[in-house]
Amino acid sequence: MAALPPYSSNAQIAWYYGFRTICALIFFFLVFPIMVIIPLSFNAENFFTFTPEMLRLSPDGYSFKHYQDFFTSEAWQNAMWNSLTIAPLATILATVLGTLAAIGLSQSHVPFKSVIMAILISPMIVPLIISATGMYFFYSRVGNFLVNDVGLPLDAVNFAKIVLAHAALGTPFVIITVTATMVGFDRSLTRAAASMGANPVTTFFKVQMPLILPGVISGALFAFITSFDEVVVVLFLGTASQKTLPWQMFIGLREQISPTILAVATIMVALSILLLTTLELLRRRSERLRGLTPS
Repeated sequence: MAALPPYSSNAQIAWYYGFRTICALIFFFLVFPIMVIIPLSFNAENFFTFTPEMLRLSPDGYSFKHYQDFFTSEAWQNAMWNSLTIAPLATILATVLGTLAAIGLSQSHVPFKSVIMAILISPMIVPLIISATGMYFFYSRVGNFLVNDVGLPLDAVNFAKIVLAHAALGTPFVIITVTATMVGFDRSLTRAAASMGANPVTTFFKVQMPLILPGVISGALFAFITSFDEVVVVLFLGTASQKTLPWQMFIGLREQISPTILAVATIMVALSILLLTTLELLRRRSERLRGLTPS
């Protein structure tokens, strides 16, 4: 960060410190509500408030009981494993579809690219409740056909519906990140590979994929977060056997006020921080590969 020049005027000095003060206040406004839940998750009592023992920093006011409840409760564990099963499958599907779409739209000869792009990223623009309603009516007909006419198990069909719906929600993030990576891609590399006899598949995996890999992984992480945190579509399409972690948290707030929610929220915050750190490292690596920053 550049230091303030010694010849700065009073207005420049006021803007220098005022701008940083505003940024600090915005950061505090956004982060403080999230950070409050972390100490509350260690509350020794079944309360959503700071007890006198916690305010005195007494060891008696803190406990891992809510974390223990999360890791020993059958309902929470089933919800966690459902989320850890649905999210990776939806991420893989969204990453494959989004990457192929981004590569196709990066070609100069594709007509109506703006219209196609607008349609593909519409799931992240349209209100989620509208998307969930549309998915409910569409997949209900498809699900009834697969269960009643084809004879597939109901749980398997419902599970597949949630995976496909989450993949549709995560695909726009992959398209956007991969498209941004493709902006700095040198097309002469693929032409050189083709001139040396490499087929399109070999060219993609040996030449193109290593260079756009940071964008692909970034999009995959966004798709994973979208699926892992999503609750509206699951409420519309899922049943009790497909109950995910956000759904279980929603139940914990609506039906029984359980402080275990705070422990789960803290774990999800830690996971989000880890994923965002990975995204930043990938962004820097992508810039180095594209020659935008010194190595």
